[in-house]
Amino acid sequence: MGPAALRQVLDALPPVTDERLLSPVHHAEDAGAVRLGDGRVLLATTDFFTPVVDDPADFGRIAAANALSDIYAMGAEPLGALNIACYPESDYPLEYLIAVLRGGQEKMEEAGALLLGGHTVTDTEFKYGLAVFAICREEDVWHNSGAEPGDFIALTKPLGSGILATALKAAVLSPDGLEKLVAVAARLNRYAARVMRPLVPRAVTDVTGFGLVGHALEVGRNSGVRLEIAADALPLISPEVLDALDEGHKAGGLFRNRRAYTDEVTLREGLPERLVHLAHDPQTSGGLLFFDIAPKWPDYERAFAAAGEGLWRIGEVTRGRGLYLK
Repeated sequence: MGPAALRQVLDALPPVTDERLLSPVHHAEDAGAVRLGDGRVLLATTDFFTPVVDDPADFGRIAAANALSDIYAMGAEPLGALNIACYPESDYPLEYLIAVLRGGQEKMEEAGALLLGGHTVTDTEFKYGLAVFAICREEDVWHNSGAEPGDFIALTKPLGSGILATALKAAVLSPDGLEKLVAVAARLNRYAARVMRPLVPRAVTDVTGFGLVGHALEVGRNSGVRLEIAADALPLISPEVLDALDEGHKAGGLFRNRRAYTDEVTLREGLPERLVHLAHDPQTSGGLLFFDIAPKWPDYERAFAAAGEGLWRIGEVTRGRGLYLK
């Protein structure tokens, strides 16, 4: 569901208010957070979707990494998870479902999380994902708020997964492009989060279906600041991302994102349209987007380089509202 329709649905529901909630629901944190009363917090999240690649095991790995990402974006380590699978019995052999579940289990084991079971239903379209939970200390939770003017904006994974997946469906993605897509989308955000944790970032989220612009705006709104992002600094999963854009391979979610955020986004005059598309492209298992004070940037650079993790500085926080894509 696109962000505009989702907002309309949520606005029609009564607000959830309870002193046990760590953050207001309207902040759209990456995971729900409930105080347990002993200084600890229960984090819970869920995500599932249709296949983005053809190989079932790779799809399972990607879906699991995507579901786990919300826990890492909150600063925690996953404790357990439940599978969610929608299975068209007449269209897919059982071996396909088994391979998907094996791929998901592989990522759960890599994350050190317990796969506790799940639920399957018969459906007309295959879908897979997980509900994931974690427990951590309240003071260790990261939030998608708290950015302040002068902070840098950084990203831990390159962009373009939605575009490449669309090109794959059109049978125009090269084997190298597919390999890079799977490698990025199936990589756990666990490793980037572990590098960030000792440095205590000021605000964190992850980049998924609402694209870089949408998830950045959530932080900007919650923090009461304006974000400036350099389009030329946005990293690409593969050079094929821009080629695919030029050939018209754009996910439907990209256009929904552009429509949803158009009133909050200002574009630099002459900014190439394909870079605007890239910034709105819905990501599957995208990276962590984080904000912190500028003097700490060299510390992040050194720590990420030492860990062999990707890191890109893509913008800065200023006073005001909205997002300027420059």
